[in-house]
Amino acid sequence: MKDVSPRWAKDMANAATRAYAVQTASQRHLPDFLIIGTKRGGTTSLWNYLVQHPMVMPMYPESREIKSPWYFYVNYAKGDAWYRSHFATEAQLDRLEKKYGVRPLTGEACPYYMYYPPVAQRVLDRMPNTKIIMTLRDPVKRAYSHYWERANQGGEPLTFDEALAAEADRMLGEHEKMAADPYYYSEAHDYHSYRDRGVYLPQVERWLGLFPRENILIIAAEDLYRDERATFSRVIDFLGLPAWELPKAERHNYIPAPPMNPETKAELTEFYRPHNRALSELLEQTFPWES
Repeated sequence: MKDVSPRWAKDMANAATRAYAVQTASQRHLPDFLIIGTKRGGTTSLWNYLVQHPMVMPMYPESREIKSPWYFYVNYAKGDAWYRSHFATEAQLDRLEKKYGVRPLTGEACPYYMYYPPVAQRVLDRMPNTKIIMTLRDPVKRAYSHYWERANQGGEPLTFDEALAAEADRMLGEHEKMAADPYYYSEAHDYHSYRDRGVYLPQVERWLGLFPRENILIIAAEDLYRDERATFSRVIDFLGLPAWELPKAERHNYIPAPPMNPETKAELTEFYRPHNRALSELLEQTFPWES
């Protein structure tokens, strides 16, 4: 029925469901884990793998199949009760724990959380014990995939080379606006940060500066794409979940693209090289894209 219902009917149903969930927000469980990015780094695939585990609760209502309410940036002004309304109730978790002997987990996945500066502190203020999962991808391929996502959605009129050249102007003043207004949302910072978003070191340092290292798992998207089940097993072990054979490993949000301009690829590779090296030194971890 959801697929054939008119838009107005869906909107009314969604509004009624959300109103009920907000009314019961005090009975709902804040996330045990967050998948925070990077964008075009496998967050959607990993989320869809995790919700197949019987001890990972989908977001409420399950019929909407959402992975995040985008609370900690664009919806931050809606408040804690609205955020809580997206998760399972404690009673639901109690029933499942009694049935299976294991406490189920709640979570969400939003690739902008890692990059948007205020999110780490906002998460710490509400959920200091939550577990954080970062999926990092070859920053050159990430930038190009990010561009093609925007181009295919009609939000990028420039070529990739033009967009890279325009990035600094598009971002001009946006950090200052975000710092001045806790409710300001910058589309330029979210949508057109093709190059800067692949500079992972300051993003990782921001989260490591607030959360204990044992609460943060950093994986390479390439490992997830190469062996979904092995990476999935690593993630559920980090979350403290019982072993579970992933029944369906389907890559989500894959976007085909033409080959990148070799000169552009070479320039980006050199640009990211020192940033990649610094990240590896910090984490004492090598990544598949390093050369």
